[in-house]
Amino acid sequence: MNKNSSLQLIVPGGPFSRLQLLGGIFIAVGLLGFLVTAFGAGSVLPAVTLSVSVGALTFGSALVFWRMAQKPAGVDNNGIWFSGATARGMAGWILAIVFTGFYVVLYWMPQYLEHLIRMSDPLSWLMRGEAADQWFLYGFFYTLAVLIMGARMLVKYRDNRYQVLRTISVMFFQLGFAFILPGLLRMFNQPEFYFSYFWPLKYDYLWPGSVSNFTDASRLGFFMVFWGVAMTIIVTPILTYFFGKRWYCSWVCGCGGLAETAGDPFRHLSDKSLFAWKIERWMVHGVLVFVTVTTGLLWVNSALEGSILGGLSQTFSVTYGFFIGLIFSGVIGVGFYPIMGSRVWCRFGCPMAAILGLLQKYFSRFRITTNGGQCISCGNCSTYCEMGIDVRWYAQRGQNIIRASCVGCGMCAAVCPRGVLRLENGSMAGRYNGPVLIHHDDVSVQVDADWKAQRPLMPPAQEDLPILTDRDVTW
Repeated sequence: MNKNSSLQLIVPGGPFSRLQLLGGIFIAVGLLGFLVTAFGAGSVLPAVTLSVSVGALTFGSALVFWRMAQKPAGVDNNGIWFSGATARGMAGWILAIVFTGFYVVLYWMPQYLEHLIRMSDPLSWLMRGEAADQWFLYGFFYTLAVLIMGARMLVKYRDNRYQVLRTISVMFFQLGFAFILPGLLRMFNQPEFYFSYFWPLKYDYLWPGSVSNFTDASRLGFFMVFWGVAMTIIVTPILTYFFGKRWYCSWVCGCGGLAETAGDPFRHLSDKSLFAWKIERWMVHGVLVFVTVTTGLLWVNSALEGSILGGLSQTFSVTYGFFIGLIFSGVIGVGFYPIMGSRVWCRFGCPMAAILGLLQKYFSRFRITTNGGQCISCGNCSTYCEMGIDVRWYAQRGQNIIRASCVGCGMCAAVCPRGVLRLENGSMAGRYNGPVLIHHDDVSVQVDADWKAQRPLMPPAQEDLPILTDRDVTW
């Protein structure tokens, strides 16, 4: 069988309806509006350009999703490995370059986004009472992606209550807590604060300089510091004990929200190899150690009035924020969606995921139970696990899935055609269970002289084919 690499951008002759084609036209018009604005043509009338671009993009997406809603309910991933965009084809690499390039320009060359930034001025003045900057533009694009692709998730998984509620949750927290609320704080001359992020994910919230900025600002700043400390030390362990890390990674976190919505078409691209798992363990826990040591050093250095780090204190913190907060979580974490799947940052770099994972593995009631007797080894669960877990291996053995990396998205259970998997919060007793089904490693054959003497006579051609009885098998 010949295997030829394909450079196609789309599947030839795709079964698109007229409504979908019309929706695609509106989406193209919306994207074109952003493109021409980037080159300065649309910044003359920013309010009009912004309204037309967002309106066309939203309306076009609604037409496409409406057509999806007319199909029978159920998870439809047909053709996902035959599309250049979702199977590391040319379209996928183009998307990866575009995503990565946007982050590079955003972080290091924001002057080239000046026209787009000015386009978002009307919204920024409305929300924050001031002109937009590059980070407001980024937050706007980020939130727009979560909302539009979140609507796609609601349509695609409309028959799965867990997925619907989870998607609504991440859309709500991104729009309300990560976009609108920080803007309103700026409007009322309060420190910009994201209540859905805290240490160690928002690593600088517990650094000495940041705490001083909050407490010096107002009484609300004291509450922000209290919120950050309480969420880190008290609330996080309690919620993780009862619900596992899913309460945050799949229901609240903005990084997870983008991965679960905009990243859904790429979730199957996560590396499932043992090698990737080994790298993941070293990297994610290495980042956790790094941010913990950094925070501790900064506080000790502050208490000793700079006698440890001296003038390097600011450089040390900025360097960490640059390499981990910007390059890893942004450029690599999102830019590599079409190549490495949607949870690159969550798997390999997020210190919050590392802490939650340790709590989930050893001090949580959460587990995914398996009914191995119903498993047909189709592999859907492993294929669509965005965290690279070989779920099928556990299902075939009837063994509970308790992994530090599992974010509890429930997608393995959603795509299972037999209802083998179930997300549960049970008792800690018996949480870890051995294989329920017979495994070849647990079975041995005893052959000795007495057994050979009792063996029935067989034709010479079958002398090497033993006949086993119940007493020959040990468990």
